[in-house]
Amino acid sequence: MLLSEMVDKELIQVEGGVHFGILAHTECLIDVQTGKIHGFEIIKDKMPFQKKKVKVSEMIPWHEIILIGEDRILFNKTATVQSEFLQ
Repeated sequence: MLLSEMVDKELIQVEGGVHFGILAHTECLIDVQTGKIHGFEIIKDKMPFQKKKVKVSEMIPWHEIILIGEDRILFNKTATVQSEFLQ
C-alpha cells in the first residue's frame, strides 16, 4: 500500500475509541537513510492566549498500529512529547 493511499483514513485508538482525525493532518516521521516509517505526529497547541505557548505533540509509533483498514487505521497508544516556544 502506498502512503498516498492512506491519507484519507481516520486514526482511531482502540482503547477508548478515541478519534485522532485523519492521517493527512499528521506529520509522517521517516528515517531518510532507510526509508523506514517511525510513526505519525499529531500537533496540538495548548494555552492559545498566552505569550508563551506549550506545543503538545502526540506520536503514533508505527509498531503500535494494529490494522490499516479500508477507511480507518487502528492503533494501541500514543507517546506524548512537549516543547515550549515563544510566540
